[in-house]
Amino acid sequence: MGNKYRLLPWIHSVLKPLEFNTVLDAFSGSSSVSYLFKTMGKRVFSNDFLHFPYTIARGVIENSSSRITGGDRLLLLKNPGDDFIERTFTGIFYTPEDLRFLDRICHNLKALNNPSKEALVMSAVLRSCVKKQPRGVFTISGDLSRYDDGRRDLRLSLEEHLWEQIDLYNEAVFSNGRRHKAFQGTVFDFPKDRYKADLVYLDPPYVPRSDDNCYIKRYHFLEGLSKYWKDEEILYETKVRKIAKKYTPFSYRKSAVDSFDRLFRQFRKSTLVLSYSSNGYPDLEVLTELMSRYKKSIRVEQKEHRYHFGTHSRVQRSKVNEFLIIGE
Repeated sequence: MGNKYRLLPWIHSVLKPLEFNTVLDAFSGSSSVSYLFKTMGKRVFSNDFLHFPYTIARGVIENSSSRITGGDRLLLLKNPGDDFIERTFTGIFYTPEDLRFLDRICHNLKALNNPSKEALVMSAVLRSCVKKQPRGVFTISGDLSRYDDGRRDLRLSLEEHLWEQIDLYNEAVFSNGRRHKAFQGTVFDFPKDRYKADLVYLDPPYVPRSDDNCYIKRYHFLEGLSKYWKDEEILYETKVRKIAKKYTPFSYRKSAVDSFDRLFRQFRKSTLVLSYSSNGYPDLEVLTELMSRYKKSIRVEQKEHRYHFGTHSRVQRSKVNEFLIIGE
């Protein structure tokens, strides 16, 4: 999760000359690009159709001043809470002690009485879970000793991870003098007339080469945890207790091309910046042709990049060409 941050210096160098004050990060994911825009002094609207990216955006983009204090940390440990996570995921993810700790933190979040602080803590919790989980994805479970390569992240408890991550997330909170807003919903429902964006940055979930690239399959635990599985259908018959897959038309060949056309048409009054990888579908030629229907000037910037899949020492790396397709 968050491979895009390695490309941030390049993205910054390409976008810095463009004139814009407000920006929509339409598929915000880990919020790394939204955060870049915030450091550039822009007003940022972060949107994602999943709840856990929305939570991260509330914690580090929308939030410009709230930080976690020592007193807040005591509140987070005050009451034991329910045992839902422990009951549901023992023997699947983490130790019973780790799961019990997650139950406690989730139960006490509301005691902070501050939505920005709640989102900031949950952002740190989500990051802790990724660091603790071998390979950083939730498609593997049970005895994971074969993934133990001695990394410190695997030895720390989730509680130890969380206090470290809270310190880091506290440091990430800042104000650039503008008011930002996080949204959860399909990009086609974004209220573009009320929240006008000079530039729209698009990094949608391209058609996967395999089902393993499905975001919900990889990160179902984070999506459920971010809302304590409220209104989520848990598939108890699955080995890792997945949640029901969430539909996005960008992930299917039969609907992807029409969806991109609709996307470009929807934001045709804004500068368009599409992030695209050479292993994606549709191909570059199709996407540039679609964008040219609504933009007079199309420019393509290219950079070679290696995507990292997982967190262990023998992590797989996939060499691709990364493109920014800019329509003005």
